[in-house]
Amino acid sequence: MTTDNSTLALQVAHADGDPVVRLLADLDDSRPLEGDVLLALVDGEAVAAVSLGDGRVVANPFRRTADTVTLLSLRASQLGRRRARRRRAGVPLIPRLRAA
Repeated sequence: MTTDNSTLALQVAHADGDPVVRLLADLDDSRPLEGDVLLALVDGEAVAAVSLGDGRVVANPFRRTADTVTLLSLRASQLGRRRARRRRAGVPLIPRLRAA
């Protein structure tokens, strides 16, 4: 995961147009993610991503990412619930993350 001096940032990206997400899938020897993803960056370096559609995760196997993936999956599930509520209410979805 991160050390005390590391910065963890999460950002929404689109897997089809983001070469970083494709690179993570290649490193993880996994199928590429599709659609919208939540990307975890540690000190500006992409280390893991989760699909907001199906919950699949890809991560850099050369980095310790277990704790990062746990946080990433938790945030993705929160975004998934928010998306579902907005779809039911007919509110357009604009994913936004605020810095903690």
